Amino acid sequence: MQGDEKVDAAVIEIRNLSTRFGDHVVHDGLDLQVRRAEIFALVGGSGSGKSTLLREMILLHRPDAGTIRVLGADVQSLDEQDALALRQRLGVMFQHGGLFGSLSVRENIGLPLREHTGLDDELIDEIAAWKLELTGLAPETGLQYPPELSGGMLKRASLARALALDPELLFLDEPTAGLDPTSAAGVDELVKKLRDLFGLTIVIISHDLDLLWQVVDRVAVLGEGKVQGVGSMSELAQMDHPLIRQYFDGPRGRAAQPQQAGEKTWNQR
Repeated sequence: MQGDEKVDAAVIEIRNLSTRFGDHVVHDGLDLQVRRAEIFALVGGSGSGKSTLLREMILLHRPDAGTIRVLGADVQSLDEQDALALRQRLGVMFQHGGLFGSLSVRENIGLPLREHTGLDDELIDEIAAWKLELTGLAPETGLQYPPELSGGMLKRASLARALALDPELLFLDEPTAGLDPTSAAGVDELVKKLRDLFGLTIVIISHDLDLLWQVVDRVAVLGEGKVQGVGSMSELAQMDHPLIRQYFDGPRGRAAQPQQAGEKTWNQR
């Protein structure tokens, strides 16, 4: 994929972003760029502004200063109609699923289609079944309700809903949090499959070191209001910034690191 301008084009561009809640500064001149068709992760300690940044990128919170461009649009200048059109090009999987417990899984997946398209119910149900299959769930799962699902199944069902409108840009908030190793590995493979099949750009918030090493192309480490480092995990592992070293010097960080011969960077894909 090297040399392809479309692949290298920025899907998200953030410049000089500032966000405050009262006297508390969350972002202070933050800059960030996400390339087309890459899997990109945001990491950082508690209070580093990861979740706030996600909310700003999906138009749920307005920053105090700076610019955010998503899929070529300046999100702060959009009117209500254009903002709605942009949101329909995005898919979001929330950390705790965000599914409605009173609706079946199939109804949850079909909800965005019922709200934003004129498709009939039969076709919506067919699309919902296809999205379920795409995420590795059996068709009968569509008849179940979210409280009846295991953690791994709930993550996949939430991802199926995020894919309902065929988004160009997919946001995943802690997609493997709380999962056993086998379920987490299945989600890892699914994320790579979606990018490779559909050329999606995927932005992930995660503390899962295995996912960061094995799935993600580039990682941005947030701290002290800014991006303290960005690159592949192997590149970050060589940086000396104390906020970055926290991810690599503990026992979990060392255990998650692959052998040097097996490492993969964005430019080697």
